[in-house]
Amino acid sequence: MAYLLRVIAPDRPGVLGAVASAVGAAGGDIVGIDVVERRNDATVVDDFLVDLPAGRFPDTLVTACRSIEGVDVEFVGQYHQGASLHRDLEAVDEMTEDPRHAMNVLVRLLPGIFRSGWALLLAADGSTIRVEQGSGGAPEAEGFDVPWLPMTEPRRIDGDEAWAPESWRDVVAVGAPVADTGQVVVFGRNGGPRILDSEFARLVHLVALAQIIRRGGTSSSGGQSERQDLAGTGTA
Repeated sequence: MAYLLRVIAPDRPGVLGAVASAVGAAGGDIVGIDVVERRNDATVVDDFLVDLPAGRFPDTLVTACRSIEGVDVEFVGQYHQGASLHRDLEAVDEMTEDPRHAMNVLVRLLPGIFRSGWALLLAADGSTIRVEQGSGGAPEAEGFDVPWLPMTEPRRIDGDEAWAPESWRDVVAVGAPVADTGQVVVFGRNGGPRILDSEFARLVHLVALAQIIRRGGTSSSGGQSERQDLAGTGTA
C-alpha cells in the first residue's frame, strides 16, 4: 500500500536524510520525495510517497519521523495514484504534444502533479457545476449550484460552507479560471493535506500555460522558453 506522508522539518543539512532513514527503519520504501515549500521560519514542507508492506501501519511512519528533533508530520494517508509521478515540466511537455487538448491533458495529469486525489474541468454555465472532464475520486459535483461559480479569479473552495453536499464536507480544494472561456480547473484532496500557497500558485501558472499552448501560441522555441520560465519558478 502506498501512502502520502507530509512532513514539516527544519530546513538544514542532514534532516531530509535523517527522515528518509527513519522511514526506512520503520519498514517504508520511499518511492518519491518532493520539496513542496520552503518557509520564512526556516522550515520546509516535504512530501514522501512511501510503500509499506502488508502488516505495517502508517502510524509507525509518524512515530519514526517525530523521533527526529524538530520534525512533525502534518498528514499521512493512502495514495491511490501509484508511483508514476508527473511533475510540472513533464506536464508542459505532454501538453505541447497535443496542444488542442492541452487543458484536458493538464486536468488528467493534475492528480499526479499535486498528489491531489482528483481534478475537474468545469464548463461555463453560470453558478451550476457542469463537468467537462473529471478524474476518478472526485466528489459528486454535476448539477450543483455553488457560490464560487462563475469564477473570475483563483480561489480556495471551502467544503464546509452551506452550499456543500455531504460528498464535499471533508474536501480541500482550489480553483483557477481559464481566461476568456469561462471554464474552471479545480483540484482537491479528500481529507487533506491542505493545499499550500505554493501549490495554489503552481496551479494558476499551469492553467495559464495550458491556455497559451491550447491557443497555439507556442512554437518549438517558444515551448522551450515556456519550460525555462516554469523551471525558474522553482516548481520542477
